[in-house]
Amino acid sequence: MSGIIQLLPDHVANQIAAGEVVQRPASVVKELMENAVDAGATEIKLIVKDAGKTLIQVIDNGRGMGVTDARLCFERHATSKIRHAEDLFSLHTKGFRGEALASIAAVAHVELKTRQEQDELGTHLVIEGSKFTHQDVAVLPRGTSFSIKNLFFNIPARRNFLKSDTVEFRHIVDDFERVAMAHANISFMLYHNGSEMFNLPAGNMRQRIVGVFGGKTNEKLVPVNETTEIVTINGFVTKPEFAKKNRGEQFFFVNNRFIKSPYLHHAVMAAYEGLLKDGSQPAYYLYLDVPPHSIDINIHPTKTEIKFDDEHALYAILRSAIKHSLGQFNIAPVLDFDRDANLDTPYDYESKSATMPTVEVDRNYNPFADDSPGGGFSSSFSSSGGGRSLGGSVSSKASSGGFSIPSFKKETQPSWESLYVGTSPSNEEIAEISFESEEVTGSLFNDAEVEDTTVYKTYQIHKKYIVSPIRSGMVIIDQKRAHQRILYEQFLRNITVQQAPSQQLLFPLVLYFTPAEMALVKEMEPSLESTGFVFAEMHSDHIVVNGLPVNVAESEVSILLEEMINDLQQEVPENSFSLSDRLAKSMARSLAVKTGTMLTEKEQETMVNSLFACKEPDVSPFNKPTFITMSVEDLDKRFAL
Repeated sequence: MSGIIQLLPDHVANQIAAGEVVQRPASVVKELMENAVDAGATEIKLIVKDAGKTLIQVIDNGRGMGVTDARLCFERHATSKIRHAEDLFSLHTKGFRGEALASIAAVAHVELKTRQEQDELGTHLVIEGSKFTHQDVAVLPRGTSFSIKNLFFNIPARRNFLKSDTVEFRHIVDDFERVAMAHANISFMLYHNGSEMFNLPAGNMRQRIVGVFGGKTNEKLVPVNETTEIVTINGFVTKPEFAKKNRGEQFFFVNNRFIKSPYLHHAVMAAYEGLLKDGSQPAYYLYLDVPPHSIDINIHPTKTEIKFDDEHALYAILRSAIKHSLGQFNIAPVLDFDRDANLDTPYDYESKSATMPTVEVDRNYNPFADDSPGGGFSSSFSSSGGGRSLGGSVSSKASSGGFSIPSFKKETQPSWESLYVGTSPSNEEIAEISFESEEVTGSLFNDAEVEDTTVYKTYQIHKKYIVSPIRSGMVIIDQKRAHQRILYEQFLRNITVQQAPSQQLLFPLVLYFTPAEMALVKEMEPSLESTGFVFAEMHSDHIVVNGLPVNVAESEVSILLEEMINDLQQEVPENSFSLSDRLAKSMARSLAVKTGTMLTEKEQETMVNSLFACKEPDVSPFNKPTFITMSVEDLDKRFAL
C-alpha cells in the first residue's frame, strides 16, 4: 500500500502561512512598514486605495536591495535579521521570521522596485501568486518600493470575509499609528484614495503624539519617566478628567515594538485608582526599554504578545512611576486638605539660596502734613458725637489765640418718602379698575367627556420596567429598549424623510478629534445635519457646532459623537443597511433613557403610547424584545399551582 502522507507544494504552504500572517490589508501595511524601518529609512510613505483591497504601496529611502536579495526575499524563511537561534534573545529589529513577504506574494500581485546607494541601476520584479512573471533593471531612486495589488485575488473566500472599507481602513490607520509612534525620528506620510491623511515630520515623542492625535492632546499629557535596572519607562499618560469610555488611545511599546498586555494595563488602572469615573479609560503612551534577553517575542506570528522574565517587578515599577507622575504634577489629590498649593516651592528654586528681602522707606513722607489743617481739624470734631460742646470750647480758646475755625452746618438729606410724592392714586381711579375673578368657575372639558383613566394607570418597577394594564391582562415594557425603538424610528425618519428642528446654541461648541475621526465626521455630516446638528466650521482637527437636535443636551454632544464614531469604526451593528441606519441606531442607543432612571407618570404614559405608535414596536433596533404580555388566564394558572 502506497503512503498517504506527502509534502505540500510551496505555493500551498505559502497560502497556509498567509492565513496567519496576512489576515487583512492592515497586516500587509504592518509588515512592509516594519521592513522599511529595519532598512534604516528616514522617510516612509504609505499609499492606500480602497482600504488596501486595490493597492497598498510602501515607499522608503532605506538601504535597498541588490539583485540577489530582491529575488531571495520572497522565499520562505529567508531573512537578513537573524543568523542563529540565539539571536532570538538579542533582537534589535522588527521582523525575524522570514515569512511575511513569501505569504504576501502568495495571495496578491506584488511589484518590487529597489536600488542600493552604490548601484547605478535598480531591480524591478513582478510576482503574481508566488510566480515570478517579470524581472529587469530600471533607473530608480535609492530605497525600496513595494506595491501590493488585488489582495486575495486567488482566494475569493478570504476576500469575501473582509469587512467594509471603513472598518478595514480603520485597522490600517491603527497599524500605521503604532509604527509611526514607535519611531518619532522617522518621517511618515499616509495617503488614502488620493487624499493626504497624515503628514508626520520627524521630531520628539510629544510632537509625534500631538501630530497623530491632534493639537488638543498636548494639554492632556502628563510625562512619566523612571529608570531602574529592570526597565526604563518613558512616555505620557493623560489627566483623569480627559478619560473616555472606550479604550482607543492606549499604547505599550517594548523596545520600540507595539505590544498588547492586559497585565500591564491593569498596572496603569491601579495607578489611577480613585481618580476615574466608573467605566472610564485613561489614554496612555508608554515606552518601555528592557534588556532583549529578558523578553521572548517569538510566541505569536503578529509579534504583539511578549513574555517577560519578571512581570511582577515590572507591574510594581510601572504602577509606582505613573502614580508618582500624577502626584508630582498635582493630578492626584493629597491628604492635607488645608494645604495651600500656592505656597509650594517650585522645582526650579530647589538649588537657589535664600536672600534678605529689601525694604524701601520714603523718609520725606509725613502723614500729618496737610494743606488745610484748620478745615480738617474742625470737620473731625464736628463729625463726632459730642461735636457741639467740644467745638464751642475749642473755638473760644482759638479766638483768644488769634485764629478762628469756620462753622460747619450739617445738611439734612430728604427722606425716602419724597421719592413717591404724587404717585398715590386717587379713590376715583381705584374704583374704575376691574380685576379678574379669583375663582374660576368654568371648565375646559365637559364632565361627560372626561373618562376615568385610573384603570389604565402605568407603574414603574425597579426603575427598569413599565407595567401597564390592558384588556386581556397587562403588558411589561423594558423602558430602555422601548425608548431605543422610539428614537430609532424618529431619527431614521428625520434623516430620510424630513429634517428635524434644531435648537441654536448661544455660544458655539468646539470639539476636537483625531484626523481619522474627522474623516468619519465629514462622512456623517449630511445625516447629522438632517437630525438637527448645525456645523459652522469643519477643520482638520476640530469642528464648530452651532445647533443641536431638540432632545440632545449640550453636555451630551461630545459623548454622543465619540460613541457614534466608535460604532462606525467597529461597524456596530454590522447588519445595518446603510450609513443612515447605523447613525440612527447609534444615536438611539446613546440617547435612550438608561436603566435606573425614574420616570414620572406622564413620561411613562408618553413612552407607552409612543412605543405602540411605532412601525415595529415589539423589538428594539437591535432585535431584542421590548415588551412581554401576561394575560389574566396566565395569572390565574400561576395562582392555581
